Amino acid sequence: MGPHPAVAAIRLAVRRVLHDLLTEHSLEHSAEGDRTRAAAHPGAHNSAATAPEPPRTAPGHPQPPLVLVACSGGADSMALASALAFEAPRLGIRAGGITVDHGLQPGSDTRAAEVVLRLRELGLDPVESAAVTVGRDGGPEAAARDARYAALDAAAERHGAAAILLGHTRDDQAETVLLGLARGSGTRSLSGMAAVSGAGGRYRRPFLELDRQTARKACMVQSLPVWDDPHNSDPAYTRSRLRHEGLPALEKCLGKGVVEALARTAQLSRDDADALDTWASQAEATVRDASGLLECAKLYALPPAVRRRILRRAAIEAGAPAGSLFARHIEEVDRLITGWRGQKAINLPGRVVAQRQGGRLVIRQG
Repeated sequence: MGPHPAVAAIRLAVRRVLHDLLTEHSLEHSAEGDRTRAAAHPGAHNSAATAPEPPRTAPGHPQPPLVLVACSGGADSMALASALAFEAPRLGIRAGGITVDHGLQPGSDTRAAEVVLRLRELGLDPVESAAVTVGRDGGPEAAARDARYAALDAAAERHGAAAILLGHTRDDQAETVLLGLARGSGTRSLSGMAAVSGAGGRYRRPFLELDRQTARKACMVQSLPVWDDPHNSDPAYTRSRLRHEGLPALEKCLGKGVVEALARTAQLSRDDADALDTWASQAEATVRDASGLLECAKLYALPPAVRRRILRRAAIEAGAPAGSLFARHIEEVDRLITGWRGQKAINLPGRVVAQRQGGRLVIRQG
């Protein structure tokens, strides 16, 4: 008799991600081997590049990749940790874990120590707890997120991890889409969380197609203890209100299936945003003059979605922080092109200034 359907689902999701990582790892080291052979024998025939790889037990063979799971102790991340602990050894992958202590609640250090113990009991190694100091920029939720990802990035670098698995589910994706919709942030924001993100594709989210109940059920049938973060039910936090009030109200009004529809919207929006980003990247070179300045007439001829992406990229390159650059900022800059009436320069975050000069758009730090 096989595992419970919920357990089978989480394991399959993790297995797929680990297979992807193994493929990437193999291709990366194959390319490195080709470059090494080419450097050592510059006059060798091309057939040398197709020489068989040494066996896995051969001296000098690259160590299997290390994959870490970010675990808060909640149902989603504990289910993810259990699936990683089960699947990784079967694929020859090293698996470890990290929990982040935000220090925002009494006893958070004790909770972190308990999570470390649970991860070790699953057989994960290395396992560690990282204590962080949460600032205030962007509000409590954004500040905690920034501190958490900084700690995860540091852990990945320290251990040489190929990837870090995150336990975001389809429900989290739906909430992210609604939050983006409320901010009026555009297609990219509506695309929610990517299955692969971060520098070099460091972060992987295997559960984006699974609902929260599947993860919780998997923990229950495996007798895995879970910790329910009080902040997840605290109405002081926007996402908590959306989870416990907003989404249930939408389902009551529109019927079941809202979460699935929002997650599907995220994927469709991501496909559109990726296509528009590619178009903007290709078009940017055609709207700059010989000195590299943006030509307003050529920008005006582009579709608004493409033009505004070019403007946003130019502002970021000039020093505007991406996280502080909102749609309203880009709309103001866009009016220098589409609604020019001799208006003054536009002040952007990061002390960046955008102004129109002689048919050119100049964006620089003021």
